[in-house]
Amino acid sequence: MKLLEYVNLEVVESVKGKDLLTWFDYSSKEVKELLELAVHLKSLAKSGVHPPLLKGKTVGLIFEKHSTRTRISFEVGMTHLGGHAIYMHARDLQIGRGEPVSDTGKVLSGYLDAIMIRANSHKMVEELAHAATIPVINGLTDLYHPCQALADLLTVHEVKGYLPGQKLAYVGDGNNVAHSLIIACAHLGVDVTIASPKGFEVNSDILEKAQQLAILNGSTIKTTTNPIEAVTNADVIYTDVWTSMGQEEETTARLLAFEGYQINDELVKYAKPDYLFLHCLPAHREEEVATSIIDGPHSAVFDQAENRLHAQKAILASVLS
Repeated sequence: MKLLEYVNLEVVESVKGKDLLTWFDYSSKEVKELLELAVHLKSLAKSGVHPPLLKGKTVGLIFEKHSTRTRISFEVGMTHLGGHAIYMHARDLQIGRGEPVSDTGKVLSGYLDAIMIRANSHKMVEELAHAATIPVINGLTDLYHPCQALADLLTVHEVKGYLPGQKLAYVGDGNNVAHSLIIACAHLGVDVTIASPKGFEVNSDILEKAQQLAILNGSTIKTTTNPIEAVTNADVIYTDVWTSMGQEEETTARLLAFEGYQINDELVKYAKPDYLFLHCLPAHREEEVATSIIDGPHSAVFDQAENRLHAQKAILASVLS
């Protein structure tokens, strides 16, 4: 207790025991407070201080998809917080042999304090959360990637100093990353313009809900098919791979569809001179982004990747403490 008093640390009490499947599950106040906590926890970590908020707690990490950043950041995050993480690939569990998702959720609830899952289907994660009596955290599904979005906005906050009124341009596939990004931005007053080719737009229902949320927080979420329109006067430019895991058979068609959507030296001329470049990684250099951009002076992609750790610590500490 002395340590916690010394660092003056406050978790977000209102999300204790709460699932995080999408940022629609949380209020704007809660998202803002989680971001503030992530800033605080990162500052402490840089000073070598790791408050043992989750001593004796165990999180199970279920993976249906390969992972670098998600797995390592959650494992290290739990260690920093004094807890423990168990890695479980779905193929090694009975769920991989046909055990009902609901049964798995009930069984794991008897062993663990929380579940983080990186899955193919968002519906499956919803079913797991419904059956489990412990919090379930979405580490990635086909529709959402909430932990990534909190790390993204932590990075923008660090570099720009504030979030409300910032203009973020997302250029590329209207995928899970884009969905969580627009929701988180809507919560925190960031203006977003998404440029995607026809047939690859963000989900219309998610877009409409995010736009309604943005209005409440004084920002806008817009879409276009024109990358130049999106990046004009942008403070932040964000992209993701054009072909995600599980879409490999679509690679040729996607390369054709996304022609003209590459973030390169010509396109970024339309952004503000001090624009920030973000990418959730892994990246395909010279495909969705030119090497000169991702490895250039405006890029913060590796700070962004590190911030997965600090953002997830804020989520874990608040949901589990």
